[in-house]
Amino acid sequence: MTSEMAGNTRRLGDLIDDYCPRCKLLLNHAIASMVQTNVAKVICQTCLSEHPFRHGQGGKKKPESRATLFDQVMSKAPAPDTPDPAPAAPAAKKRNLNPARYISRHQGKPPRPSR
Repeated sequence: MTSEMAGNTRRLGDLIDDYCPRCKLLLNHAIASMVQTNVAKVICQTCLSEHPFRHGQGGKKKPESRATLFDQVMSKAPAPDTPDPAPAAPAAKKRNLNPARYISRHQGKPPRPSR
């Protein structure tokens, strides 16, 4: 028995699990291309999009510490020792000279015949 037959060999068209960036889930994929014995590209069997093989990794963001996020928000806030600027007065509303007319879906009275 050769090592190719005994091992876990993959071939084009085989189904494997991988992360789909379009579906944002770990789903079944078909092998689309290979470089020697390594999978290069796969096709998602749900949305049929082709993408590089991601080894099941993806979609996970590195968690930032709450202190870092808090510092980012506070850097945009005004300093507590500076006085608040005076609130702006609300702008006066402009009156429309030609107000919108109500158009009924129902037909009104038929026009009077002219004499």
